[in-house]
Amino acid sequence: MDTLDALMRRAEPSALLSLDGTIHSLNASMATTLGRPAEQCVGHDFLGVLPAGQRAAAENLLTHGATTKSVAMRVLQFPGPGSAHVVSLVEARPADLAGGHRLVWVHVVDARNDLGSLLIPFRLAAAAADLGLWMYSPQDHQLEWLGGAPALAAPFPEASVSLSSLVRRVHPDDREALGRIIHSTAAQSPWISLRFLTEQDGWHHVACQIRRIRLGYDGPEQVFGVFRDETQLEEGRQKVLAAVSAERLRADEIAAFASALITAATEQELQQVVLARVAATFGGTGALLALVDNRTGLLRVSSDASVDPRQIAAMDGLSLGDPLPLTCVVRTGEPQFIPNRDEVIRRWPQAVCFPWIDSFAAISITPLSPVGDQPVGAWAVTYDSEHHSSPDERALMSTLADLAGQALKRTRLQQARIELATALQESMLPTLPEHLPGLEIAARYQPSRDGLDIGGDWYDAFVMPDGTVALEIGDSQGHDVDAAAFMGQVRASIRAIAPHESKPGTVLTRTNELLVTMDAARFASCTMLYFDPRDGRVIGASAGHVPLLCVREDGSRDIRELPGGPVLGVLPGTDYLEETFTLEEDTALIMLTDGVVEGPGLTLDAGLERAGTLAAQALHDGLNADATAERILDAAVAVDHLDDVAVLVVRRA
Repeated sequence: MDTLDALMRRAEPSALLSLDGTIHSLNASMATTLGRPAEQCVGHDFLGVLPAGQRAAAENLLTHGATTKSVAMRVLQFPGPGSAHVVSLVEARPADLAGGHRLVWVHVVDARNDLGSLLIPFRLAAAAADLGLWMYSPQDHQLEWLGGAPALAAPFPEASVSLSSLVRRVHPDDREALGRIIHSTAAQSPWISLRFLTEQDGWHHVACQIRRIRLGYDGPEQVFGVFRDETQLEEGRQKVLAAVSAERLRADEIAAFASALITAATEQELQQVVLARVAATFGGTGALLALVDNRTGLLRVSSDASVDPRQIAAMDGLSLGDPLPLTCVVRTGEPQFIPNRDEVIRRWPQAVCFPWIDSFAAISITPLSPVGDQPVGAWAVTYDSEHHSSPDERALMSTLADLAGQALKRTRLQQARIELATALQESMLPTLPEHLPGLEIAARYQPSRDGLDIGGDWYDAFVMPDGTVALEIGDSQGHDVDAAAFMGQVRASIRAIAPHESKPGTVLTRTNELLVTMDAARFASCTMLYFDPRDGRVIGASAGHVPLLCVREDGSRDIRELPGGPVLGVLPGTDYLEETFTLEEDTALIMLTDGVVEGPGLTLDAGLERAGTLAAQALHDGLNADATAERILDAAVAVDHLDDVAVLVVRRA
């Protein structure tokens, strides 16, 4: 055997180890392969510098090298000098120092003529783990199938395929992720999910992981991929997700139902919530709602479209003393879950003559007030076949009905307060100046819910000391008395500040500081303009409000989004930017609140486009500012707006 010095002078990576694996000495090639300077290797455990998954194999190799004189070889993986690990065939032999001290000489065997041997452990491990293994050569863009689970060979109809051919089999949504990990310079990628299209079975779900490995200490760097078939796992996961999604959807629907009941502001809204949701929530085919009229004590009955209107008319006006299931539930506060028509006739024989009895096969009736409370009403869910309500269904129906009853009582108690507040709000809106120099102006306002609710929309126009006309429109947060009161505070503040400031941005800044100092619990958006009637110059600023519309007599229009800042009353120290432009003659500015341009099924962009079209056509048709404002407001109300609406039309004459 060569002397120890000769062994260490070999070009291939070599090291001398003590029998317990401590590095006695090593050459530069081995230090490079271990990925650290030589001085950080000597005296350290050889196994400790290897990847964790290689230590058992390396320990076995050293044991053979120390205890036998036969050649012992293993394929080991080293950290390497870069991002890619180095895979090498390593030999271990015994070696003796002077004085009889025994060592083990390990060195990397030159395997350039048989690089395939370095892949054998990977092939075996892939097959044992039911994985698929492939290798990608960046130089020629080819992928080679190396074996493993036969079921995973489907993406590789041939032993070697081009990268582009493989990518074509990948789902379009997954191709970017595959390309990203293949071309990554990281030593190892995370597992990613891919879908492969096979000729026999359609789409397969697989998980893929990429590792960069150098074959031999001076060999080529290759990209290795591992496949794991997750098709059955994905199918099971999808079933679970579908079940979870269905359960979540039902939970969301119930939560939405409860939320809608809690937030119902009027009897009409409560009626809409119940009739639109209750039958679907409990798997019924129809629903009706019976409410006790406070003035007459009789039932007022409404239903969804599944019940014959003539039958509803026959029930409308029933007395609580009538011997029917519905009136019994309202009167006693005890729910009735009747599984079939025979049960109705058995318990209420008088009902056999009532025409409604033929419209259902089973019915669940739940009171809106508990036993002992003042009767307020009940709802009923009908079924077209026999239906036995579970305890959970009964409990849920009773809970939701109780929420509906609370909402009904709340709306009735608040009715007078709402009407009073609406009158208060309308009284707080200003009367516009009749004659503004060089300006034609008109405004319209409509509270939400057909006048039964209140809000914080406002507008204003007044002449400044220097002859400039100040114009504003805004929207305070909320739809209640506090919103109306807050709106009055904001409008009054602007009125008080504006005559002392020459720019609208400064007015908004000072108003914002005032509201922040007051620690107001609300906020408000606002657009403010200064119009100079002498030359048509306009200075505008916005506090988080809806953009302006600029329309002309020729029918053209555009959206002008003013600079500014956030809504008023939130952030201290805010400066509001301004924009200056000229309002040409026979041109109008349309100032709006968001209720005009947003609503159910109506986005802000679509709403602005619609309002701009209406206003431009009104000018083109020769309508004045007043008629133009009326046309815009009518269109907003026609789409069942849920918010307050305010329109201020400003036209330069």
